[in-house]
Amino acid sequence: MTSANDPLPLLANVRLIATDLDGTLLRDDKSVSDRTVAALAAAEEAGIEVFFVTGRPARWMDVVSDHVHGHGLAICANGAAVVDLHAGGRLIQARPLERATALDVVRTLREAAPGTSFAVELSTGIHYEPEYPPFHLDPGATVATAEKLLNEDGPDSGAPVLKLLAHHAQLTPDGFLDLARVAAGHLASFTRSSPTALLEVSGPGVSKASTLALCCAQRGISSDEVVAFGDMPNDVEMLTWAGTSYAMGNAHPDVIAAASGRTVANNEDGVAVVIERILAAREDGPARTS
Repeated sequence: MTSANDPLPLLANVRLIATDLDGTLLRDDKSVSDRTVAALAAAEEAGIEVFFVTGRPARWMDVVSDHVHGHGLAICANGAAVVDLHAGGRLIQARPLERATALDVVRTLREAAPGTSFAVELSTGIHYEPEYPPFHLDPGATVATAEKLLNEDGPDSGAPVLKLLAHHAQLTPDGFLDLARVAAGHLASFTRSSPTALLEVSGPGVSKASTLALCCAQRGISSDEVVAFGDMPNDVEMLTWAGTSYAMGNAHPDVIAAASGRTVANNEDGVAVVIERILAAREDGPARTS
């Protein structure tokens, strides 16, 4: 594994940078540093596309919407949505979790982990159960059981389900994830990005990696031409797929194991550090090898 100061492979061949937001591009106060803003702009000016690839819904993308250049697209909800930030987060593509499948997941987790509470993330907003901790209050949310929220006659019934969220107050985050994958991994894709026992459930095969691969294929970009950054388990597939990948200095152990390299922490502008080196390598000429 390479560090932020080691020679990087194929730097001059990079065509796309894919970066997570929270704990990665963003500092802990959710800001984007001046150094990172400058690095993102310089990458786009050099002809390298930048994709924000996040678990956030489109309505929480205001923190970076001013820093999207060129295409304006972002991958949200762990790959369940591709949105146009130039058009206020308009949904371009959805890879939803079918409501019937989501109900099966709810039933399975209620049995496997009693005390689990749920929220339903739709393309139009979030709705949650009374016991679910409302981390981000939404005045338009409906509070009801998951079974009612997922019913075809539930709130915004015509909107695609982007994610099912499952929270447990007693289990450890990684323990809950392992339990859920064993109990219901045949039904859906499970991951997490929160420091609490909060799971994010997507449709089968839906991940940051699979949607990023689709977006790259549409552009004729191979995985070898992608550099990716992340810090939490929901980034693992993306970091494994990308030709070159970086775990942040503050990353989860599974992310460090999956990435081909490691940069400094998000509060030290770890993404910008690598982008600056990519641009320097392009100026130097032919790609260098590690």
